[in-house]
Amino acid sequence: MAIPTFRPITANFGISLALAIAAALTSPVAIAAEQTLDYDIPPQALSSALNAYADIGNVQLSYPAGLTSGLHSPGVSGKWSPRQALEKLLTGTGISAKTTANGTITLESTAEPPKPGASATTPTLPSVTVTGQAAYLSSDPYNPDYHRRTASTATKTDTPLMETPTSIQVVPRAVLDDQQAIRLDEATKNVSGVQAPRQLGVLFDNFMIRGFTTPSFNVYRDGLRLALQSFETANLDQIEIFKGPPSTLFGRSAPGGLVNMVTKKPLFTPYYSIGQQFGSYDLYRTTLDATGALNDDKTLAYRMNFSYMDANSFRDFVGRDRVFVAPQLTWKPNDAFEINLGYEYKKDNIIGDRGVAAVGNRPANVPISRFLGEPSFSSQQAESHLGHLSWTYHFNDDWKIQQRFAVNMLDTFNRNIVPISMEADNRTVNRGLFYGLTERATYTQDLNLNGKFDTFGIGHNVLLGFDYYRFEESRGVTFLPGAAFIPAIDIFNPVYGNVKLPNDLAKNNFVIENQEWFGLYFQDQVDLTKNLHFLFNGRHDWSTAIAGFSNSAMPEATAVAAEKFSPRLGLVYQPAKWLSLFANWTEALGASNGRSAAGLPLPAELAEQFEGGIKTEFFDGRLTASLAAYELTKRNALTDDSSTPDPSDQIAVGVARSHGLEFDFSGELTDRWKVIGSYAYTDARYLQDNGQFGDAPLVGKRLPNSPEHSANLWTSYQVTDGFKVGTGAYVAGKRQANAANNWQLPGYVRWDAMAAYQWTLGKSRMTAQVNVNNILDKRYYAYADEFGNPRFDAMPGEPTTILGSLKVEY
Repeated sequence: MAIPTFRPITANFGISLALAIAAALTSPVAIAAEQTLDYDIPPQALSSALNAYADIGNVQLSYPAGLTSGLHSPGVSGKWSPRQALEKLLTGTGISAKTTANGTITLESTAEPPKPGASATTPTLPSVTVTGQAAYLSSDPYNPDYHRRTASTATKTDTPLMETPTSIQVVPRAVLDDQQAIRLDEATKNVSGVQAPRQLGVLFDNFMIRGFTTPSFNVYRDGLRLALQSFETANLDQIEIFKGPPSTLFGRSAPGGLVNMVTKKPLFTPYYSIGQQFGSYDLYRTTLDATGALNDDKTLAYRMNFSYMDANSFRDFVGRDRVFVAPQLTWKPNDAFEINLGYEYKKDNIIGDRGVAAVGNRPANVPISRFLGEPSFSSQQAESHLGHLSWTYHFNDDWKIQQRFAVNMLDTFNRNIVPISMEADNRTVNRGLFYGLTERATYTQDLNLNGKFDTFGIGHNVLLGFDYYRFEESRGVTFLPGAAFIPAIDIFNPVYGNVKLPNDLAKNNFVIENQEWFGLYFQDQVDLTKNLHFLFNGRHDWSTAIAGFSNSAMPEATAVAAEKFSPRLGLVYQPAKWLSLFANWTEALGASNGRSAAGLPLPAELAEQFEGGIKTEFFDGRLTASLAAYELTKRNALTDDSSTPDPSDQIAVGVARSHGLEFDFSGELTDRWKVIGSYAYTDARYLQDNGQFGDAPLVGKRLPNSPEHSANLWTSYQVTDGFKVGTGAYVAGKRQANAANNWQLPGYVRWDAMAAYQWTLGKSRMTAQVNVNNILDKRYYAYADEFGNPRFDAMPGEPTTILGSLKVEY
């Protein structure tokens, strides 16, 4: 049988994108520049205004008090670059800022010489040098910081983390570069309570947050949900992880939280880089990043990200190659308007891999390279086309409207021999066949109005929004739980090459699964006092889930509608600038649970969370830490339906609860010493199973893949101006591998390290780097595929691997 070719970008894609572009271009809209910070400094004494400016930009100021004595600043509000904001603060003060050749900012008097008759004693203001840590924008490609002081995912506004009454963690680009993270889960491992039980090897990324996971409903790109797939990291600026039910702002989502990928945007300052990675198991990866202005007046900018990877694996016969291209444009005709338009193409060719089988209550004692498929037959392909458009219009310094739109066409082709069951001898595995094409389409948009105002001395930051999401999935494939032409395999002594497919193999597995919803949301961040901040957020959802299954033709679909109002309340009290106490409560309409084995839609998830904690800043804000305790309850939790041979069949088991404690920290201990780390205690268990499990109820059993204790620590030190070293460890306790808790994945400790050397060559910066992962070559298992067939999907972690790279930036 010939492998089917993938469809081109469909007419719906082109029409949807064209309409969105036309609507945006014909609207009187505009957006603030990239490379900006959000300033809200009211008119006040100049010395106080400069202190507020330093806090926002993470700059230390040192100057004699006499320089600003008696001077008043008009303040600054809105999104500005640090240079623009400083100029506005100094307007009318007789002081100006200049930058010297070495980058030092100097404040000096611009007062005119005394006129005839003026007092000779009129003082001349001295110049002053601004010293301290360099202030980088989050989008600066050279930003070396391990922490961020603001994030938008938790509130859809640029709110300081210290004033955000929820748990949100940020993994900046500098961490990804130091760890040479290629996959998304290699970045999220730095955050507490986040596990990554991927699906079908590396074909699909999936994340478990606070013990809960729902495939395809917890990964977002710039605040918009995407379908289940394997994501690229070459075009990411940072990754934001929002913990707890995010539904009040984002609609139907996994109750544990979400992962938001913040992508690189075009810059008006030229930047170019090319990198080459090479490592164990014949890994080769090339990346390219280029950006800059396209015209002299710098109103039009571009960015191009590209990556190509060709890699084998420590797993026998398994390999992967990927092509990724992401061009985009930004048009900014004035300070109020910006529009960003882009496209992403991604294609993966992978050898399908299901992991190691379980024997008894542990993964089988076989080499971690052992492959249970067919090397000459197993194949997976995924091709993705994504178009995106966003714009923002600032009415004034306080009010703006913005919209984001994305459409994603994703086709996945699977031709796999898959394990189905094990014989009583605990070595012979019966296998089946999954063969066919699945087509997915996602359409999503978010439109919101954001404004700031005061009522009787109380500050408000309000957000009013509307979003729409539509997901379509269809497949017509061949699924055989067993056949005479598919021989069993001995896991201790495998023999390959005996599979011969008949020419008249018919499709017998037809699935339709569509989801659609509209949501209206409102949020008010209220500054009751300077130190007390209150958040109210509410959302109403109207959603429909459609599912159908047939073994003969495309099925008739059954629709289930859901409607719910989801509230969220939050409170932050800051008794000191460096300390915040926070608490929140939320109810949420969670993700659609997909379909049952009979093809019927499963009931939607529902969730409720209580959370409280402490956030702190040390060393003038260079190091941040947070400690949170939570209790999260989820109804209609999913697990695999072991009563059917189809590994994709699921059932909703009732009620599950997770409570725990999480500690995260990141930042700089000194200008040369950086650190990021976390610890999580997670107690995630089933409270009710609806009686489906008879004599083996799930009540009291732990959720799969969720360790009770997990921790990580990564640190790097700049030994000299050119030489840097880093090391880190990742720890996870024993995990239950399935809902029945009848077999486990053992705990593990993994130790990694890196070294890098930078030097200049002309105007270019060169970086040579080497990373060694799992230095002690510990045998461990990363996860069991909860949404496949867990007893045959225990995925080993990588043994000792070496990854080198050479990068040129200019």
